[in-house]
Amino acid sequence: MSVDQFQAPDYYLLDDLLTEEHKLVRDACRDWVKREVSPIIEDAAQEAKFPKQLLSGLAEIGAFGPYIPEQYGGAGLDQIAYGLIMQEIERGDSGIRSTASVQSSLVMYPIWKYGNEDQKNKFLPKLASGEFIGCFGLTEPSHGSNPGGMETKYKDMGNHYLLNGAKLWISNSPFADIAIVWAKNEEGRIHGLIVERGMEGFSTPETHHKWSLRASATGELIFDNVKVPKENLLPNKSGLGAPLGCLDSARYGIAWGAIGAAMDCYDTALRYAKERIQFGKPIAGFQ
Repeated sequence: MSVDQFQAPDYYLLDDLLTEEHKLVRDACRDWVKREVSPIIEDAAQEAKFPKQLLSGLAEIGAFGPYIPEQYGGAGLDQIAYGLIMQEIERGDSGIRSTASVQSSLVMYPIWKYGNEDQKNKFLPKLASGEFIGCFGLTEPSHGSNPGGMETKYKDMGNHYLLNGAKLWISNSPFADIAIVWAKNEEGRIHGLIVERGMEGFSTPETHHKWSLRASATGELIFDNVKVPKENLLPNKSGLGAPLGCLDSARYGIAWGAIGAAMDCYDTALRYAKERIQFGKPIAGFQ
């Protein structure tokens, strides 16, 4: 892959709207993608295998919770920096961007926004460093576009909660250390729970034979009488607005990622048109 692909022309003078810090963040991410992602991603997609060796690099370039305050292990950057990171990662691969988006917007974000100080201090630094990888459990086998119809439930058992149900199409689930799981209590109110790998009755079977996002890991979350400690309940927001707020953050990063994918499509087509010779000249020379 040529360097030219990563030096897209700035036709709309968007760089004029960026600070020097924004450009440094973008260029560092761009260099990393060119060096670490581009050489291996075709094989990873063909083999439908997530390249787990990239996780430490994603953490090093600040792709995990870049807007999370430094006191919790994040980089303390603004939302434009977050968007630029997602843009550059998706120029390399949509599945790798999905992994970073889930970690940032769907795992770290709800802990930061809806969690207490103990939860923030326990989980956020490890998520930012890549020591922990998380996933987000909202979609269910019978409830995709209607998350409010979820059937996953938990009961108050006195000294713990008892969680039962299932989630489907969950990015990062096969290797996630924690899952932010949305479930209804006995009154039907939706709350977020932090479910940790190793809790008895919690399993994460992988989904195979995908046609898209093949270099990302997707699976299920199964809860069979899982005992969740009460301190793992996210206390500061409940109701459907809590998970939807996380999705708002995720969609922001996804929109930037889509721009990155479009940039890569344009760069690839332009380069090909300059190299492909027909009738004695590059096809870029024809209308």
